[in-house]
Amino acid sequence: MNIDWPFHLDARGRSAAADLDDHVRDLIEQLLFTNHGERVNRPDFGSGVQQLVFAPNSPELAATVQLTLQAALQQWLADLITVRELQVSADDARLTVDLAYIVKASGESRSATFTQPGV
Repeated sequence: MNIDWPFHLDARGRSAAADLDDHVRDLIEQLLFTNHGERVNRPDFGSGVQQLVFAPNSPELAATVQLTLQAALQQWLADLITVRELQVSADDARLTVDLAYIVKASGESRSATFTQPGV
């Protein structure tokens, strides 16, 4: 059983569960929005995207984030997913991450979009 994230209770008052696809998407989201040093037993877990929220949004920032995320996904989730395509774009005050991946356990293709508002 995979616990849903963010943690909440289901209708029966138990920890809410997530299927494999939702669980993998939750893991990707946690990786993207966790800063280095936030996890006690895994201080190098995360991508550091949250630290860039005060950086001026630009194509250069998007390229930096794309390289950082590619490395983080490879390091932390390579046993669960195969990244097919990763695109990071800077539009006005938003940083958008588009990710296409294959869930290794099921072999199914998935895609997800994550948005981080800028300043």
